[in-house]
Formats: sequence, structure tokens, C-alpha cells
Amino acid sequence: MRKFGKLVIGGIQQKLFNLVLFAILLIVAAYTAVIVWQASSLHELVSNTSEQQKETITSTAKQALDERLTESLSATTQMEAYIADDMFRDLSHAVGTISDYAERLFENPNAYSAAEVAPPDAATDGVATVQLLTSKGANPTESATAQQIGLAGNMSNVMLSVLENSEIDACYIALPSGVTLFADDHASTKFAEDGSILPVDMTKRPWYTGAVDKGGIYFTDVVADVFTGEVGIVCAIPVYREDELVAVVGADLMLDTMAQYVANSGEGNDFVCIINDQGHVVFSPKAEGTFKVEDASRATDLRASDGPLADFVNASLGSATSPTVVEADGRAYYMSGAPVPEVGWAVVNAVDAQAIDDVSHKLSGAFDVIVDKALAEYGTNSSRSLTTIIVLLIFATVLALAGALVLSRRIVRPLGLITKRLQSLGGDDLQFVMEDEYRTDDEVEALAESFAKLSAKTLRYVDEVTRVTAEKERISTELNMATAIQASQLPRLFPAYPNRPEFDLFASMDPAKEVGGDFYDFYLVDDDHIALVMADVSGKGVPAALFMMVSRILLKSHLQNGESPGEALVSVNEQLCEDNPEKYFVTVWVAVVQISTGKGIAANAGHEHPALRRAGDKFELVVYPHSPALGLIGGIPYVEHDFALGAGDSLFVYTDGVPEATNAGKEQFGSDRMLDALNEHVDANPEEVLTNVRKHVDAFVDKAAQFDDLTMLCFRYAGTQGES
Repeated sequence: MRKFGKLVIGGIQQKLFNLVLFAILLIVAAYTAVIVWQASSLHELVSNTSEQQKETITSTAKQALDERLTESLSATTQMEAYIADDMFRDLSHAVGTISDYAERLFENPNAYSAAEVAPPDAATDGVATVQLLTSKGANPTESATAQQIGLAGNMSNVMLSVLENSEIDACYIALPSGVTLFADDHASTKFAEDGSILPVDMTKRPWYTGAVDKGGIYFTDVVADVFTGEVGIVCAIPVYREDELVAVVGADLMLDTMAQYVANSGEGNDFVCIINDQGHVVFSPKAEGTFKVEDASRATDLRASDGPLADFVNASLGSATSPTVVEADGRAYYMSGAPVPEVGWAVVNAVDAQAIDDVSHKLSGAFDVIVDKALAEYGTNSSRSLTTIIVLLIFATVLALAGALVLSRRIVRPLGLITKRLQSLGGDDLQFVMEDEYRTDDEVEALAESFAKLSAKTLRYVDEVTRVTAEKERISTELNMATAIQASQLPRLFPAYPNRPEFDLFASMDPAKEVGGDFYDFYLVDDDHIALVMADVSGKGVPAALFMMVSRILLKSHLQNGESPGEALVSVNEQLCEDNPEKYFVTVWVAVVQISTGKGIAANAGHEHPALRRAGDKFELVVYPHSPALGLIGGIPYVEHDFALGAGDSLFVYTDGVPEATNAGKEQFGSDRMLDALNEHVDANPEEVLTNVRKHVDAFVDKAAQFDDLTMLCFRYAGTQGES
């Protein structure tokens, strides 16, 4: 057997090829004769029907295209434009109502007493309120500014009424001094991360400067809201008193619904886009090309583009247009446009000229009639040739079988010997050895050689597997020992302090691997103080467990030496940062509670928010700013938070393995579900509380693998009298 590239001479491949070639030549010769005769009949049939097909296609396509474009596209575009225009008219009416009242207010300032306007309050989130905002450097207490604020404050009821009775998201009145009265129901967006109120100079915003420059009602381009980031449009009107600008009134209309509608329109062969009065595309489902949405500074003015597109856009901004063929991005579209008069925009509907479904369906029906007729005639001719083909195929099959019988013995016999030898392998006899019967100078010989090599490799592999299995058993034994050592380091005998009726507690840790990085701890600092600790080390496995043990020992040492939670965290952080080449870190919540009074001090180093339940109430998260985790940055202070527990109050702390427990759908358990589990039985003792939370986590995760440690601790304070 010789090989030339992929060509094999003298092997099974050639033998089978010769056999198949012999049969195929017979079949092809017979079938060719039939096809030649059949083709002559089909040629005449196709000639007679081609002209009829052409006429049918032309007439049906024209009729379907006219119906779709005339009856549907124009009507849809005009309806969409009407709906959009009605929405913008409502916006301008709302702004007009506020500006009319503002003009009367500023024309007669002495007729109104000063009204107080409070700054934003995050607690009012979800409730429509009027809030006082100032620009950076503005002084609301300065006499003239304070007088303007008091006068403008009389607008509060009007602004809230307009906000409630229209579709706008917010309304406001901005004074030239940099002071703004802002009415909306999301006061929390006015705060920076540090809790301070955001300074915003509304006199620099596009709606303010645009209205002043125009001297009348002004609509902005599509912009992102300065507080929420949502997409919308602003309508503004300047207010004058004796030709002096005294204020600018504005209102927001969020266009998320319009944006979503336009985005969904691009899923098929047609789409909708919105063009503003500058010829810019402001809403479109297209991510590339002519109709891609760009910033105003980079956007192309389609009114000034080349060819029919510019004519179509200019016409659509002025009046409704009939369907027009327009070339864009190398494709032809049937386009229809309609203006939105209130803002000077236009709605454009476009349909790909190559993908009109109705035309395809009608053409399919016409084709079916013609094809059915052709198939009927073809069937008559085919039946006459079927008998001839069958006879020829039977003859060719007989010849092929005869050739196969002659060659089969030579081909199959060595394979049978190899199979018999392979079946005999077993027990201590696992070696397959080449023998003369397998040397056939073709693929059978190559197969036997492969089996011989595989047999030798298998024996070596068995020896290797035996060695590796023994090593794995040794490692497994050591990991089990590490798990036992880690568990012994944490307090696990409950009740922990049976002779202390002032409190009750329970804790648990379930590592995701044999050993974990989470830990809890509790111990009496002295007879009247108990320390509570919950921590989570970055990483998993043995390294994290070792880092956990070091962190726990250091923290316990400093707390028992009399350091406060914040001082202890500072000390441990410095020690961990000194020698931490692997950059491990640990998040910690630690508290020391005075048992006789219930007063406590807590410090949080990047850990989860604790949950607190007051007696007779429900668990709620106690949210406050965190300090950084231990082991990251040296030389930093850790903020302490004072708290007090009353009789019957409970404290629940945990690691992120609880809220971040994930089910098979990649959905997390979350803080809300955790609080629901805590509050299912609010009077449960600490052990029942942890059991109930774990039951809910397990039910949520179901069969998904646990990917993080689950560690929890519940502390219930009974008071010095032991009352619950």
C-alpha cells in the first residue's frame, strides 16, 4: 500500500472505490439516457410557460406594492406623527400654564407673601414635592435672592398640580441668580455619593439659554436628564417683567416609550425613525449608517444630504409625503414621512424595497398554479421512464453485489481475526501483538498496528492511573483534616452562654469548598461586654482559610485587650498590610455590646449591611457608609457607629454568600428575599431564624451548585431582666 498525499494506492480505499465506481458508471449510463429524453420534453414545457410566468409576476408585484404603500404606510406614518404631536402639545400646554401664572406673580410681587421652599429630602422619594436647588456659588440667603425665592415659592401648588395632571416628568422655574424651584417625585437623585445636595446651574442648561435666545417657547433636542440620565425633551418659556428677564419656566417629557417603540421597529425589514427640525436623526433602531443616532455635534443634517434623501426629509418636515423610493446606505427603501408641528420634527417609516412580504405571498400563489400544471405534465412523462430506470438499477445492483462478494473475503477476513483477538483480551492478558495474519499491506494492517500501540499505551496508562488515584486519596484525607481543624476554630457549642439570660445567639458557617474564607466569632470581652464578629476573606480554599485564621486571632486579641471596634480594625489592618504579598483582604463587621444596657459600638470594614429587628417590629437593613476592607490600604481610620438594643431586639449579620446565592437561571437571592425570610417568623429564636433563612436560600438555589460560603449569626437581646 502506497500513499501519495491523500491518495491511497493498493488499500481498502482503492478496492472499495473500484467497486463503487463500477456500479456508479452503470447507473449513470442508464440514467443519462433517460435524462436526455426527459430533458427534451421539459424544454418544450418551459418554453410554453415562461411568458405566462413573466406576465403574472409583473402584474401581481405592481398591484401588491401599490396596495401596501398607499393604504398602509402613509396611514401608519400619519397616525404615529399625530400621537407624537399630541404628546408634545401636552408638554407645551403644561409649560404655558406655569409661565402664565409666573408672569402674574412677578408683575404683582407685593400681592404675595413669601413662601418657604425646602431643599431636597431623600425621604420624600416617590412623592411629588417642590425642592430648592442652587448653583455652585449662589447664596439663597442673600436678601434679594431670598426675596425672589419667597415670591417664586407661591408657584409650588401650580407646579404640583400641573405635574399631577399631565404626562410630564418634572417642571421647574429657574431664576437668573442660579436658584431653581424643581418639582418632581424623585428627590433622591439630587444628592451626591457623599450625601450632599448636587449644585446645578440651570442658567447654563440648553433649555434655559435656548429659551432666552429665542425669547419665546423653546424645545430642546433629545437630551439626557441631568439627574436621572433618562432620555427626554425639555420645553421652556422665558418670563419677563418690563423687558427684564425674571425667570425661565421649563418641563421635562421623558421619551423612553418613544425610544423603545422606535427600537422595536427595526426587528424586521421595515423601521421607524424620528428626525428633528435640524435634520438630525434623534431616534432610530439603526446602529450604523445614515439613520444612526449621533450627538448633535456630530450628527449629519439630512436636509443637506445629496440626492432624493434631502428632498424627502425637507418635504416630510413640512407635510405628509406619499411613499417615495429613497436610496440610503446602498439599499432602496420605500419611505413615507409626516411632520410633528408642535416641535418641528418628522416621523419617517421605511420599508426595504426588496422584502415586501405581501408581494412574495401573491407571487407564490401565482407560481403554485403554473408549477402544478408543469408537474402534472412532468409526472406523465416520468411514469413512462420509471420502469426503465428500475430495471437498469436492478441490473446494476446485481453486478455490484457480485463484485462485493468476490472482494469481501479478502477484505473482511483479517478484520474478523483482529476482532476475535480483541474480544479475548481480559484479566492479565491485555497486550495486543502484531501477527502475520494482520499484514495485508492496506488499512487493515495500519489498524492492527494502531491497536498494538494503543494496547501498550493502555497498560502504561493503567499504571499511571493507579499512582494518581493513591495521590488523590492522600490529598482528600488532608482536606478533610483541614475542614475539621477550621470548624474547631469557630465557637460551635450552643447555647453558647446558658447562664446568661440577658441574651441568646446562634451562628453557622457552610463553606463552598472543603475549607472556606468566611468566619464568625463571639466572646465575652469582660463580664459585661460581648464581642460579635462576621467576616469574609477574599478567595476560597486553603489559602483563604489560613488568612481567615490569622485575621480572627488578631481581631480577637485586640478586642480582648480593651480596644474599641474601630481601634481594633485599625490595628489588625496595619498588621495585615505589613506582609500580604498575595493581596488577600477581609471584609469585617464587628460590634461590642454592653450586656447590662444594650448599648453597642459597631464598625464596618467593607462588609454587608446588618439587619436589625426592634421588638414587635420587622427586620430592616441598617445602611450606613462603609470603611475599606482590611488588608488593602494602611494608615486609614475606621468609623464607629453607636447603637442601642432594647429588650426583645434582634441583630442579624451575614456574609455575601446569602444575598448572592444564585439559582440555575443566574438570578441572585438578594436582600429583599433575605428580609422576607427573616420576617416570615419574626418571633423565632436565633437558631430558628438561621434555619429559616437557610431553608429559603436552599429552596431558591434548588439544584444549582453553592459557589460561595454561607455564614450567618443572629443575636437576640433580652435585657437585664431576661424579658423577651
